[in-house]
Amino acid sequence: MIQIIKNPDVALWPSLCRRATFDDAAIDSRVRGILALVKEEGDKALRALADEIDGFCPESFLVSEEELANSASYVPQSLQEAIRTAKRNIEVFHQKELPSSFTAETMPGVVCQRRMLPIRRVGLYIPGGSAPLFSTILMLAIPAKIAGCPEVILCTPCDKKGIVNPVILWTAQLCGVSTIYKLGGAGAVAAMAYGTETIKPVCKIFGPGNRYVTKAKQYVSTEGVAIDMPAGPSEIMVLADDTANPLFIAADMLSQAEHGPDSQALVVCHSEETAQRINEELDAQIKLLPRATIATKALQNSRIVVFDTNDTSERDSLYLRFADSYAPEHLIIEMKDPWAIASKVTAAGSVFVGHFSPESAGDYASGTNHTLPTMGLAKSFSGVGVDSFLHAISYQELTSDGLELLSQTIISMAEAEGLTAHANAVKVRVGQK
Repeated sequence: MIQIIKNPDVALWPSLCRRATFDDAAIDSRVRGILALVKEEGDKALRALADEIDGFCPESFLVSEEELANSASYVPQSLQEAIRTAKRNIEVFHQKELPSSFTAETMPGVVCQRRMLPIRRVGLYIPGGSAPLFSTILMLAIPAKIAGCPEVILCTPCDKKGIVNPVILWTAQLCGVSTIYKLGGAGAVAAMAYGTETIKPVCKIFGPGNRYVTKAKQYVSTEGVAIDMPAGPSEIMVLADDTANPLFIAADMLSQAEHGPDSQALVVCHSEETAQRINEELDAQIKLLPRATIATKALQNSRIVVFDTNDTSERDSLYLRFADSYAPEHLIIEMKDPWAIASKVTAAGSVFVGHFSPESAGDYASGTNHTLPTMGLAKSFSGVGVDSFLHAISYQELTSDGLELLSQTIISMAEAEGLTAHANAVKVRVGQK
């Protein structure tokens, strides 16, 4: 049974929206050490780390052509077809995201341009532990290819026999990624950021991971290597009225809870009766999960909030304000008129509208991306898309007449800021002293 809070005062909302927190002091120190070691010693450090952490180091970090070729035989045909369907849907959606370059003449003789260019070399990190996230390859490699990134590499852990999960290898190839390294954890992040004898450094790193991976990404992002976004544990919020099905809600909550013990699920509903029925469903469904221990710990971070007003307008307002305060990674709206709420949401990673839009649809195959902002960052960050793999360069060309027309504006502003050299760069061109 998870905690039920009825009609909380607004002053309590920040505490109700608080995520699970952990003391990362030990992780912080360890990650700093790993990054420094790989930066200094390259492949030698990676091999030492593999032996120390995993008890095994592969003969070669690079996945061989033979391993890539053999992977298909280990992936059931039914799963191959499922992945192909998901790939098609993700491609259809992400093709629509491509931004356009443009040119604008801001005044006679002054032409400005913005060009969108693919990032030259990107690195994808794909966890390969208890839940090998091959679906994340689709979410990262597909927009990278649509953006036109010329070099895409992938790092993922291998097992103690040096074998990478074959579904990861097969999916990567399906998405056009064939340069794959048997590397995991903070060491993989360090290798992609700094480069080693084996791995060239990348310009931007994408992908989820444990707290070590997350911390490593945060550190390298301060050293000239971009990352997709700051990321925390997975989270979900469900908004429900009297048409919602507690069976569905519990299933959605558990779909996030099974990610990890620090995941979180929040429900906002209209009655204590509904809240109790959701708790009953949670108790029944969690017993059937192979990852029940993990999910149970995550539910300790979770809660159900009840706003039991009979005024529909007031209820909707409370739902919206609370949802935007939490800014969930995933927001499910199980209500009679879900778009009345969905269209007014201002802070969410991805919104699932209606009774038949489970969060797992977005995680796998509806077409939207599942790499989304967490920890309340949906107030200002977007999920990964094609634009995440692009960068823009602006251009301007001024004719002599154009500069003459604009000169006094530039000179006046530069001199007002005390930047005389800026003003002089214009004056020498237009003949002013």
